[in-house]
Amino acid sequence: MKIEHFAYQVEDPAAVSGWYEKHLGFVVKRSSDAPVPVRFLADESGQVMIEVYNNPAVRTPDYASMDPLLLHLAFVCENVPETCERLEAAGAVRISGPDRLENGDELAMLRDPWELAIQLCCRREPMIDLIR
Repeated sequence: MKIEHFAYQVEDPAAVSGWYEKHLGFVVKRSSDAPVPVRFLADESGQVMIEVYNNPAVRTPDYASMDPLLLHLAFVCENVPETCERLEAAGAVRISGPDRLENGDELAMLRDPWELAIQLCCRREPMIDLIR
């Protein structure tokens, strides 16, 4: 089995989608505003998607109150310090890092403008094959 997508309930799917497109390189694969606002976004590999939606049947979680170790979206990143600076200039807030681990991996944790935790990972040895 392969993962199709991971979903986040957010207050403003269009705004979140626009930021992820502009600053993280995502591409909208499906979009609708009825019956509920939803955007399916593919990463640059085109193999992994996230869904951002707003369904009034459930409340939007208070992502800001969640420790990022409970829930975060991790990205392969070639230059963690530079990407941190670029995302901070676009409205993200740095939580930690960049930190180099004993195994040689470099990690940083940020929150996007909607308080969703995002992690930047530069692995000494890649854990997955990337399609570019």
